[in-house]
Amino acid sequence: MSGPLRLVPDEAGPEWAEQTMQLRTLPRQRRRPAPPEPADDGLDLSADPIDALAERLADVCADAVHPYEIAAFLESDGLTDEQAALNYGRPDSFTLAEELFTKVARRYPGPSAEFANPWRADPWRCVVRGLVFALPGLGYLLGANLFAVDRMRFGLPSGMVALSVATLASWCWNQALAHRSYAWLGRGRRRAAGRCLAIGAPAGALVAAVSAYVVGGPLSSLLFAAGQSGYLAAATVLLVLGREKSLLVALAPSALGAGVVLAVDVPQVVRTCVLLATLALALALAVREVVRCLRSEQDATVLRLPLSKEIPQGLFGLAVGTLTLIAGLGTTIHQAVDGGVRATDAAAPTGPAMVALTLSLGLAEWLLFRYRAMAVAALRTSHTPGQFVRRTGGVLLGCLLTYLTTVAALDAAATVLWPGAPNLGTVQLGALLVLGGALWLALLLNAFGHSWSTALICLAAAIAECAGLLAGADPTLLQLIGCGAAALVLTSIAGPALGRTTKHR
Repeated sequence: MSGPLRLVPDEAGPEWAEQTMQLRTLPRQRRRPAPPEPADDGLDLSADPIDALAERLADVCADAVHPYEIAAFLESDGLTDEQAALNYGRPDSFTLAEELFTKVARRYPGPSAEFANPWRADPWRCVVRGLVFALPGLGYLLGANLFAVDRMRFGLPSGMVALSVATLASWCWNQALAHRSYAWLGRGRRRAAGRCLAIGAPAGALVAAVSAYVVGGPLSSLLFAAGQSGYLAAATVLLVLGREKSLLVALAPSALGAGVVLAVDVPQVVRTCVLLATLALALALAVREVVRCLRSEQDATVLRLPLSKEIPQGLFGLAVGTLTLIAGLGTTIHQAVDGGVRATDAAAPTGPAMVALTLSLGLAEWLLFRYRAMAVAALRTSHTPGQFVRRTGGVLLGCLLTYLTTVAALDAAATVLWPGAPNLGTVQLGALLVLGGALWLALLLNAFGHSWSTALICLAAAIAECAGLLAGADPTLLQLIGCGAAALVLTSIAGPALGRTTKHR
């Protein structure tokens, strides 16, 4: 899930939207620059009144990166072109701003206590989020016997196709639901966010469960898909409301049960009870948090958010889910399409790769905050727009390389711990890294409001990979080409778009 990154990790207040949009050079209340006092007969009438204005606005002018910042300040204070011509002898406010920019020397204060890191993120919280993204995978170990391995569809046990469809439906719906709920929270409407989650989460679980039923499969696998849909809906509620630790508590039975299953053989009835315990805990904790939101104060004014803004978010969730499923199941589907090889006939190194990718999501979120914090610091210390572009470009490259290095290290560690897992080859590792890089860049641009572009780029890559996979192409090569092309396009968008100072105000 991804949504607008908050300014601070605490709950947003009603003034949050105004504060995040406020330019750092524009105080909220500032008196209009007063015209120069009439000169006495005995004084030199040739003195330029702009000198007095430059002295009064010395801090604003010295801190500006571009004359337009000074012009915006003057216009926000109500200075019109007529007043600029009458009081200062300049044709308009932009000419006046350019002269002020030239007259006052640059004196950048550097990061202060107020602006040092407005995008603070608790690293331990991101670690917890990485765990709650990865631990649900243990549920598949507990529920493996619920799928009929004697009946295969696309190289997968019967019912696994229905589960995959339900997973995609959940990712698509919950991405849009999370974004809309974050939008309400960002406006200080906690009650509205609770109402959105109370209606949207059950509806999304129902849509995903019905989609699995339409695809069909054994009853046990359909029930597993319905339970997964309910868990994903509850997890969305808890993650949006910042209750990662509660979700970690709900996942404790499955984590402990999976550890026991790896050591000894456990009857399926016990495994099912463990899965139901996790589902019941997650649902109960989610209901508790939604009720708390609904008991918040009634909103004083009526505010409506258009549903059309959630369309690109849903498409983004669908595209990301498809790319991830192809990375995990592409080899199996390719073998089935190409020669009918069963899933158990060949070992594929996708298991450790998927574990590494899910565990790295916590770091991915922390790096998003880190990038924004360092970009704000660059904004405060850069002397020219070009210098700011170079600094933010370096920060972007550093964050991306840090993430990809971590994914590679996690994959190496998971491969060592995974029984019988083959090592990733150079091509497979490259495919994993381009997938991780594309997803991180897409999350970054989505957080900056480029929702349609990121959704369409990722969706195009997902459609191309699906078409190639069904045509019998090698899934690793498809992933290299599809995700690699998406990463290149996203990088070409991120460089110029995030190099603008207005994106980091």
